[in-house]
Amino acid sequence: MTTLIIALVAGAVVGLALGALGGGGSVLAVPVLIHVLGFTPVAATTASLVIVTATSVTALAAHAREENVRWRTGSLFAAAGILPAMLTGVMAARVPDAVLTSAFAVIAMVAALRMLRPASVADGGREVRAVPAAAAGAGLGAVTGFLGVGGGFLAVPALVSVLGLRMRLAVGTSLLVITINSLAALVVRTGTADGLDWSVIAPFAGAAILGAWDGKRLAARVSGGLLQRVFAVVLLAVAAFMLIEALV
Repeated sequence: MTTLIIALVAGAVVGLALGALGGGGSVLAVPVLIHVLGFTPVAATTASLVIVTATSVTALAAHAREENVRWRTGSLFAAAGILPAMLTGVMAARVPDAVLTSAFAVIAMVAALRMLRPASVADGGREVRAVPAAAAGAGLGAVTGFLGVGGGFLAVPALVSVLGLRMRLAVGTSLLVITINSLAALVVRTGTADGLDWSVIAPFAGAAILGAWDGKRLAARVSGGLLQRVFAVVLLAVAAFMLIEALV
């Protein structure tokens, strides 16, 4: 019963983050799966991809209804990340647990520090700049495949700064990118899915899906900057704990 409650609460938090911020939830999912629910790092990153994919599709549908998704821009951005996501997805099963955990902690710290920076002001969107967009998309795909995170914490800033989308459009479009990259990474991780505990993953994902709807409503009522800063502080603390544990 305790495990079920933890999975439900953690899932709700992940969903809230994805729905409200367009990303970031999965970087909390992995630490909870490893340190609280007892998953190995490889299993946790695979389980996280399952949870993130299901939740992102739900949140994407909500944003699409309000026309907050740039389908062409998001598809082109995600296309550059498909191959890197698949390649690093294969690599993840072949690296030591300590390396995977340390890499995750470092990326989480980078994400938290990036969230604490003031957001840049963008116009309504400009023409896709091919080289910067492709580089950002490929990098995001690599992170998704290797660490099992959706990468919205990297996608949203890239969509704002590289492609000039307004924050609301960037959040919605990032969910399309996350969905595509997560699916690509899952394709090559099918061999690591046999040992997954679906009695934990299913309620985790279900709570995350419901949380994504609430996160979408929360984003309309509370300052996005405040939500992002609070989440960033929590994420920074989690990342520091994981890095210390991996190195000690």
